[in-house]
This record gives sequence, C-alpha cells and structure tokens, in this order.
Amino acid sequence: CLNMSSKDQPGTSRETFEDFYSEVKEIEKRDSVLTPSQQIDRLLRPGSTYFNLNPFEVLQIEPEVEVADIKKKYRTLSILVHPDKNPDNQERAQLAFDIVARSWKILENELTRKKCLEVYEEAKGRTDHMIAEKRKKLKKEGRPTEPIPEDDPTKYKHAIYVMVMKLFADMERRRQKLDQRDQEERKRKRETEIEEEERVKADREWQQNFEESRQSRVNSWHDFQSGAGKSKKTKKQKHMTGMMVPPKFKPESR
Repeated sequence: CLNMSSKDQPGTSRETFEDFYSEVKEIEKRDSVLTPSQQIDRLLRPGSTYFNLNPFEVLQIEPEVEVADIKKKYRTLSILVHPDKNPDNQERAQLAFDIVARSWKILENELTRKKCLEVYEEAKGRTDHMIAEKRKKLKKEGRPTEPIPEDDPTKYKHAIYVMVMKLFADMERRRQKLDQRDQEERKRKRETEIEEEERVKADREWQQNFEESRQSRVNSWHDFQSGAGKSKKTKKQKHMTGMMVPPKFKPESR
C-alpha cells in the first residue's frame, strides 16, 4: 500500500510524481511475478472477457513499452501458462495460452498496436476532460479549492484504467455489431443466390422436358391428323354404301 501525503497530489513537482510513479511500477512488477496457476486464474477470472480485450492488460505491461520488451514478456507468460507446463490443468491452460497469444499478435502488428495506443490516448483525454468538468462545477459552486478524488495519482491512474476498459469494451461491441450485420447481409445474399439458382434450375428442367416431349407432341399431332383422315374416308364409304348405285350401261354391239 502506498503512503500518500499532501505533497504527492497532482500539481506538485514533476520529481515527486515520478518518484511515486516509480514506486507504483515496482509494486506492479512484484505483483506480475505469479505462479502458472495464478496467471491462469488471472486470465480466466470473472469479467475476463472484457479485461482481456486490452492486450497490455493481458501481458501486464505499460503501453509505452518497446516491442522487444513486449515480446520478452509474451514469451515468459506463454511458457508459464502453456498446457504442457500445466498437465493437471491443461484445458484452462490452453484457454489462457490462447489469450496470451492473441494479445501478442495484436501488439506485434504496428497497425493494431497503434490502435490500442490510441485507445489509451483517448482514455486519458476523456479522463482529463471529466476532471476539468468537476473542477468547473466546484468553481461554479464557490468551492474552487476543494479536492476531487482524481487528485490522488493512484485514483487518477485508476480512472484512466477504467476508461481504457470501457473504450475497449465499446470497440468490441461495435465489432460484434458489424460482424452480425455482415453475417446477416451474407445470409441474405446467399438466400438470393439460392433462389436464383433454383429458378435457373427450374427453367432449365422445363426447357429440357419441353425439348424431350417435342417429338412426342409431333407424333401425337400426326396421329391425330391421320386418324381424322381415316375417319372422313370411312364416313364417305359408309355414305356411298347406303346410296342407290345406277347400273353401268354397256354399249350396244352391232
């Protein structure tokens, strides 16, 4: 636990604040040396879904750390939680290992690491704006010298930390929303494609059946025509049978 005094408040000398910050770093460094089981528990603790969105939080490093040092921390942590190193807890170890690997993949890429750093910058900007609004309100109420919680460097850092977590969570929700929208769009597109494929298939089958039955229709028509002709001829013969046929006259012989 840090012992805070009035001289440790923001607005004092830069040297005092940096001394305090160095003390905080030492405490973080001490706490970061956890056993494999403790690291697995940390990475899979309640609420870890959102905590682990922040790759710096996963690897227990500050955002200003160089990539080479990030890689060293990744290797150390990945060995600690590797399933082969935790034979009695392999399933949870695999989950933790995947989380660590994902965080390193984000931070080793310059573009995605830059986006994460921008989250920290935005968090600091929002926190500072929130503090300014609190001071403005106190001044308006006639209490300009009244301290606020964020005057304590620890609470100020915690406020930034909370804002960072919120921003990462907001990013994840937007990503999920976009993914869902994309999936729905692809689903609609696929359904339209299937409908078109079925229509084309039905048209092709109809055309095929039409062509295959063409000769049958021609033959049926010929049979009909032929049957109609025979019917007319038969009727004519029957009509003539019922009539008186005059005898044929033979020419007289002389």
